Amino acid sequence: MYLEVLMMFLAAGLIAAAALVVGGLLGPKKPGEVKLSAYESGVPAVGSARERFPVHFYLVAMVFIIFDLETAFFYPLAVKFQAAPQFLFANAVIFVAILAVGYVYLLRKGVLNWK
Repeated sequence: MYLEVLMMFLAAGLIAAAALVVGGLLGPKKPGEVKLSAYESGVPAVGSARERFPVHFYLVAMVFIIFDLETAFFYPLAVKFQAAPQFLFANAVIFVAILAVGYVYLLRKGVLNWK
């Protein structure tokens, strides 16, 4: 059984390496100032790449990740709910209560307030 998994990993690695080698050998090689410049969503780069972002952006990203993980937690819970409804319901309530405490904390800190 492990031999088949190892063979799949080797095949995936070989295909990836072959794609990189073939692309490097057959791809166009005409570097220029425009092609080597940074490109972000059709807007030319202006200013330094070391500009500081407000912490607010990172906090909102973490909140998004938390609620995304909440969805990932609830899917298997819903699938197996008929097996032990009281136990799983109690788990869900505890989990939502913990998330609610975190959400109230974020609201009190003003993370979700736009300035």
